[in-house]
Amino acid sequence: MFDIKWIRDNAEAFDGALKRRGLEPLSAKLLEMDDARRRHQTKLQDAQSRRNAASKEIGKAMAAKDAATADKLKAEVAELKQTIQDGEIEERDLVSALEKALAVIPNLPLAEVPDGKDEHDNVEVRRWGSPKKFDFAPKQHFELGEALGLMDFESAAKISGARFVFLKGALSRLERAIASFMVDVHTGENGYTEYNPPLLVKDHTAYGTGNLPKFAEDLFHTDNGFWLIPTAEVSLTNLVRESILEAGALPMRMTAWTPCFRSEAGAAGKDTRGMIRQHQFSKVELVSITKPEESIAEHERMTASAEKILQKLGLPYRTIMLCTGDMGFASQKTYDIEVWLPGQDTFREISSCSVCGDFQARRMNARYRAGEKDVRYVHTLNGSGLAVGRTLVAVMENYQQADGSVIVPEALRPYMGMEVIGARG
Repeated sequence: MFDIKWIRDNAEAFDGALKRRGLEPLSAKLLEMDDARRRHQTKLQDAQSRRNAASKEIGKAMAAKDAATADKLKAEVAELKQTIQDGEIEERDLVSALEKALAVIPNLPLAEVPDGKDEHDNVEVRRWGSPKKFDFAPKQHFELGEALGLMDFESAAKISGARFVFLKGALSRLERAIASFMVDVHTGENGYTEYNPPLLVKDHTAYGTGNLPKFAEDLFHTDNGFWLIPTAEVSLTNLVRESILEAGALPMRMTAWTPCFRSEAGAAGKDTRGMIRQHQFSKVELVSITKPEESIAEHERMTASAEKILQKLGLPYRTIMLCTGDMGFASQKTYDIEVWLPGQDTFREISSCSVCGDFQARRMNARYRAGEKDVRYVHTLNGSGLAVGRTLVAVMENYQQADGSVIVPEALRPYMGMEVIGARG
């Protein structure tokens, strides 16, 4: 969300940043809408001033026993009253129209973000680990899971349709172990506080993080006015909405393991088999609330926290910086972490860590006290630490054996109580 005054003062920079996003200039249109609002507001103020003056003149006319003038002034006051009432409705409409126009404009990329149209223009930042060489043809996770009798897509489809799965036995336990391991690392080593947040939120909550109004089709909506969260970011970030935090309370670092729900509206035909892209999945989310001058360093810290999980699990990955054409709506800068999947012979996204500046904070009215009389917007960050289902996929594919069994990574064995998942898992 943008401050129209900032756009007025920085119109050229605003349009230039939108161009980097692949969008047409918008400052002229927005400022024209704001000018119309300001002109109308002046008109209302003039009408109110005239109404006040006329009301005083009525008293003078009455005192002078000038009934004709008094009646004329009363008629004028009544007309002005109606004009003001109608004008206030029109003013609300003008304000609403401007707010709606501002609400669908994406955040502006930072200078270091590479320009580009899509994922082909993203820039690799670093790699960790080397893909394992198998002496057999590695299978994809769903082939392994179904052969083990521990992954059932067919039954899930009968109950819920496509993009759902039943995990059973050791694979169900493995998913729980992965999530518990992640939360323990983030809370015990990375300084995050664990939360168990609501999974259902109201319109204003989804609006605050930028999911509404533009991306309603990507969410699931209930009949009684709730939205199912697409990620715990929505609930956690809104913890600071309509608040003025003390500077000493920052940074706030929060984590949560929750189910997540996404309609995958634009994913027709993509990843139709397996657990890569589902309507319901679980994720360990990371959210930070910081002072403006600390957000860039916090972004690096958050990304490193997510990378640490993969390192502890021994899963090769690469970290890339998304280009302007591939960034999320609320992001100023995003790192994607992609894990190696030998069954697919490629890297796939397992985490996305973004710094949003004050973009979400303005939508939520989330501020902090920078001084006795200095109140500023906080900066918000969010990232996956990690997607649990995709981590399970990566563990299965990277730790598979020729007989179809899966070795349990050492970091997860205390949670699993076993070293190998076999057909009887």
